[in-house]
Amino acid sequence: MKKLTKTAFIYAIIAMISGVIYREGSKFLEVTEPTTWSFTHTHFFVLGMFFFLIVLVIEKNFHIMKDKKFHQFYCIYNTGLIITGIMLWVRGAVDITGNIPTMYDKMISGVSGIGHILLGIGIILFFIILNRQIKEEK
Repeated sequence: MKKLTKTAFIYAIIAMISGVIYREGSKFLEVTEPTTWSFTHTHFFVLGMFFFLIVLVIEKNFHIMKDKKFHQFYCIYNTGLIITGIMLWVRGAVDITGNIPTMYDKMISGVSGIGHILLGIGIILFFIILNRQIKEEK
């Protein structure tokens, strides 16, 4: 359970730092148009901190961490969230700097898509684990 608490805390810190950098960085760079930097704050709070706090409560009731696939879920989900967050920052930087060759634009979208796919796989694994543990409780 400490692992889940630490994970939620780390994502809370990342979310707060992302929010400050977005707000202050936008002011410093005199960016008035919205960028994807604003989404990193929310993504890390909701998909990071809140999600792992919910997983912590579920762990307390259903002991999902003892499932053999939990480590796999944990690694895949976190990798997906980190990739997604990084690519939101990259996309925001591209939004600020202006024109970008189409090839790089598509590459950013592709890598971001991989992050989202990993998040989706992680969520599916989470529900598989949760359903197993609920059946085991009965």
